[in-house]
Amino acid sequence: MEPQNISEVSEFLLMEFSEAPELQPLVFGLFLSMYLITVFGNLLIILATISDSHLHTPMYFFLSNLSFVDICFTSTTIPKMLWNIQTQNKLITFEGCIIQMYFYILFASLDDFLLTVMAYDRFVAICHPLHYMVIMNPRLCGLLVLISWIVGVVYSLLQKLMVLRLSFCADLKISHFFCELNQVLQLACSDTFLNDMVLYFAATLLGGGPFAGILYSYSKIVSCIRGISSVEGKYKAFSTCASHLSVVFLFYCSVLGVHLNPATPHSSSSGAAASVMYTVVTPMLNPFIYSLRNKDIKGALKRVYEILGRKGQLCWGR
Repeated sequence: MEPQNISEVSEFLLMEFSEAPELQPLVFGLFLSMYLITVFGNLLIILATISDSHLHTPMYFFLSNLSFVDICFTSTTIPKMLWNIQTQNKLITFEGCIIQMYFYILFASLDDFLLTVMAYDRFVAICHPLHYMVIMNPRLCGLLVLISWIVGVVYSLLQKLMVLRLSFCADLKISHFFCELNQVLQLACSDTFLNDMVLYFAATLLGGGPFAGILYSYSKIVSCIRGISSVEGKYKAFSTCASHLSVVFLFYCSVLGVHLNPATPHSSSSGAAASVMYTVVTPMLNPFIYSLRNKDIKGALKRVYEILGRKGQLCWGR
């Protein structure tokens, strides 16, 4: 195939999530519903943590940041996919593809980093409860979030610049419903050895590092919980980690499902389904996971609902 320079590449062709025309309205309605639930659910978590002074703690500070990142993460892919279904147009411009890929990598990285920071927060809360507020002071919390953003921005920018140096073949069909980095690299006609090395190194350092940090934090947490004499105390300590563990399990299982999936045409649909898990389903479930078993969040959400209800009544009264 004739390679094309970056300046000559104008559009990529994205895969439809479902090739059957009769299923397109169903797919559109399903993804629109999940997207709206994700946005409103995570917005409620953010509103609850901001409006309730009882939730002005490190754990809920990180949770509100995670909710914001989840909204942005989902918004990088789903609105474009919904637009493609509605207009029956599967094309995305090269510039649009690069922008989508940049923000997708950024917010996926931030999700990973924030889950690691939250694991460290739980480790300090359970293993060093008397020094928790001293260790997890506002300055450290802000610094941890800032470092996560800086690393995410630098890594995303690096991957963007690495893609911009490539030449692409005439066949520009991406076997995915969004511009996923691995799929874009497979379309390149020029040598991608350096891109692959950077990708594997980053996956080891920025993926394996946070995962190792989560495992280390929970190994220490388990040791501390085993040292608690009462059953009630053990249950209370573990219950503070249950929500975070559930989200970590969903996130890493779906990520592994995508990146360990062999790059074959037969596996493109299963890879897309796994991508949906961590781009849509996991961010959608996060508000439910963190609120159903959390009395503080449920109480704050109830107060937010009451405030919004009173304001609505005042507006209607006018």
